[in-house]
This record gives sequence, C-alpha cells and structure tokens, in this order.
Amino acid sequence: MTPQVQELQPVAAGRPWYVSAILAVCLVTLVLSGAWLFTRAKSPYPFFGTAYDNTPTATAFSGTDDLGKPFTFQPGSGQVTTIFFGFTNCPNICPLTLSYLSKVRAQLTPEQQARWQTLFVSVDPPRDTVKRMHEYVTYFGDGKGVIVPEPQLSAAARAYGVGYQKVDVKGLSDYQINHSTGTYLIDATGHLRAIWDYSQMPQVERLKGDLLYVMEHPVR
Repeated sequence: MTPQVQELQPVAAGRPWYVSAILAVCLVTLVLSGAWLFTRAKSPYPFFGTAYDNTPTATAFSGTDDLGKPFTFQPGSGQVTTIFFGFTNCPNICPLTLSYLSKVRAQLTPEQQARWQTLFVSVDPPRDTVKRMHEYVTYFGDGKGVIVPEPQLSAAARAYGVGYQKVDVKGLSDYQINHSTGTYLIDATGHLRAIWDYSQMPQVERLKGDLLYVMEHPVR
C-alpha cells in the first residue's frame, strides 16, 4: 500500500496585521506631510481667505469718491487695500461686510490703520449718489465709497471676477442687484493676495491675521 503523501501548504511569512496597519498609517502621514510641505512652500502663510497662487497685480479704476472728488485706485500706492463691490440698497450682505471690516480696524494700532484702506465700489451707480454713498459708508464703517460709471464699472468688475445683475422685484417698482460677495485683499505693492467670502467675515480675528500678514509681507 503506497503511503499517501499529504501536501504541505506553505506557511505565509507575512507580518502581523497590526504591523501592516502601523506601516499604512506611516505611509498616509508621509503623503499628507508632503502635501502640507508643498502647500507651505507655495504660500508660507496659511491664509484664512482663499489665497491667490500667482498673486496677480490688481486692476486700477477711476471714479468719484463719496465726497464728490475724483478718485483713482492705483495698485501699488503703498497702502494695503480691501475692495468690496456692493450697493447702498443692499439689505444685509453689504452693510455687514463693512461692519466686520470696521471691527477689524478697531483692533489695529493707529499706525496699522493708516496703512490700510477699504473701498466700497458701487454696482448701482444710477441710485448711489455721492451723498447716499457718504452716508452709507460712514454709518456702517469707515471706508471710502467709490462710484465708477459704466462701462468702466463693468470692465473693473470683470477684472476682479465680480458679477452683478439688475433684478426686478415682483410687486415693486424698484429693483435689486444680485452681485458677488467676495472682499479682495490687496497688498501695498498692488498684488491680489486673498479673497474673503462673505461667510468668513464674522471671523474678525482671522481676517485680522490675514491683513497683518499681508501688511508685513508684500510681494516684492
């Protein structure tokens, strides 16, 4: 009787499951660390707002300020600038944005305040008169109102990626303006550094952090 030879199954020389798990965690950590270092290399400061990777030069525009004087925003004039495109009949987003920027200003030293200006650019020039703009910007903050006539307004808005559209309100003879709600942060050398979305504006301390970083680290 021929003895049956039992086939031996090879014994896996694999590592314990927990060792594999530890190695997997280490691999994920290395990948995430690499991504973090890559991001930090591109932008050493972790902006609260959405940062511009290529920091383009902001676009100049001209109009009339809220005191009735000719005004030109010339990027690179030596001041940090925040720009918001809105209108005085705006029910909530525009006044709240100006109010939050005013709260940031209140936390700065006089020297820092002098290095920063806020421009409120009207997207409703037919209704936003000089008098109305002045009353509005001084009531909700301490920025400068700017009225830019068409078609220069459309060109400036496109340059900043701003959209706006007149919308008739059903049942009313008046109208509203649908518009973008970003606030543009521009450094003293005239470069766009970040955009704050309206939903971020209540985070005053974090807005202040972005502002102070840009104030001390302009693009050279």
